[in-house]
Amino acid sequence: MSRATGASGGLLGAGAVVSCPHGGRATTATTSDSTVLMDGHPVATADDAYVVTGCPHTVDGVPEPCVLVRWTAGSSGVTAGGSPVLLDISAAECFTAAFVPQGPPVVRTDRRKVTVR
Repeated sequence: MSRATGASGGLLGAGAVVSCPHGGRATTATTSDSTVLMDGHPVATADDAYVVTGCPHTVDGVPEPCVLVRWTAGSSGVTAGGSPVLLDISAAECFTAAFVPQGPPVVRTDRRKVTVR
């Protein structure tokens, strides 16, 4: 793990509660690194894929649910396994299956203990 000065925000880990703006639950579909752990779970990186389930969003009565979240890790300088880590302040956007932007996800995190193996 490398660290640069000026980074702010908390690490985003598997225990974070992430939802789309409509209340659907976003979870990691992949975990790219297991050397940096937070509460025994890998920290999230820009290489991780997040999928959304249970989004109730409709447009004119037609379901248009969020199905994925795309993150922009930014330039904090913090990496895990060579990939930028995600912070609770990292920019992100939720998208439909047709890649229509739906708005940023809602992230709730607690400060956690980080372990590097």
